[in-house]
Amino acid sequence: MAGRRTSLASLAGQKVDDVPGKSDPLLLTLPLQKLIPTRFNPRRNFGSQEDLKEFGLKLKKRQLQPAVVVSRSAYLKLWPEEEENVGDAPYVIANGERRYRGSLAAGLTTLNVVHNEDVAKSRADFLDAVLAENNDREDLDPIERALGIETMVAELGGADRVAAHYGKTKGWVSQQRKLLKLTADLQDLVSSGELPIRIARDIAGLPAAEQAAAWKAELQRRKEEQQRRAVAPNPPRPRKAKINIGETSSPAPGESQAQEVGAASGDADASPRFTAVNQPAGPQATETTELPATAPVPAQASAGSPAESPSPAVATDADTSETASASQPKRLPYDQPFFVVQHLHLKMAGEHFVQGGRIWMAILREQHPEAYQTLLRELTEQEQPA
Repeated sequence: MAGRRTSLASLAGQKVDDVPGKSDPLLLTLPLQKLIPTRFNPRRNFGSQEDLKEFGLKLKKRQLQPAVVVSRSAYLKLWPEEEENVGDAPYVIANGERRYRGSLAAGLTTLNVVHNEDVAKSRADFLDAVLAENNDREDLDPIERALGIETMVAELGGADRVAAHYGKTKGWVSQQRKLLKLTADLQDLVSSGELPIRIARDIAGLPAAEQAAAWKAELQRRKEEQQRRAVAPNPPRPRKAKINIGETSSPAPGESQAQEVGAASGDADASPRFTAVNQPAGPQATETTELPATAPVPAQASAGSPAESPSPAVATDADTSETASASQPKRLPYDQPFFVVQHLHLKMAGEHFVQGGRIWMAILREQHPEAYQTLLRELTEQEQPA
């Protein structure tokens, strides 16, 4: 009777995997020629060749975080059409492509990896593992994130499934993908951080032919805002009158009226402070009060009549009117709808902006029904899964 080979692991009561790494992840050190990165990694910028070489030399000293790989067979079960791209490599990298590239640049021959077949349970699990590393990066490129979400939408069969996988709404998925509607030049500006994401998403809602002009208008608005702040860092305030009459002080509310009543009644105890308000009119007051050279003379004043106390309008400097006119807000460029809406978005509270949007849509529906229907069709197309 022929003997049957028995696994020592089974005798010890341990699980026996038909494929290594299926039950428990295995830490391995594999030759680089046995590894191949997945094509579904959305990361575009791995750094220059010099950066990768420097990174690889750090890995040579100490690699703290291993790459994550799955077997060739598990990967091809998910994507049979990828056989040509995988070639003869027995392992596919799901997470850690930059470590692989850095090792190649530094002339290393091996890489520490974790072989975990659970990552290849489904397309969603694998793609989630691919995106996880990118999402955790501090220097995450928003365009790379959008490309990753776009890949998941295509591979999982719609935005609804991606939203369910992440526990998000379909609108969240649409917001992530919206950046991909930007022109290539504007996408580069988003990646570099020059174009803020919030503004980029607003511009992405415009036709491609209008996006460059919208960004140019935003840059012009920023330039004008910077110039305005440089000229007037603080809001201009009108200057107070300068009155050289000894020690002066502003009376408290109602104080002037009380002093005048006391003086008229002949109250000996009343001792009003000597201010410009209760100062007796006469030649002395005329000589000691400095009026602006451009102050207008009241029409009712005749030659030889006593000078009156200056009113607040007369006591201000001559350049007050110029300062006031300079501080007036500029007219909104109503022929630039993107600028106007962006301005309102920045200035209004969120709930007020949303309420204004509803009013805007109601007017559009009643006054411009054809444009309203066109807009609805465009919004519906944007929300439909790819």
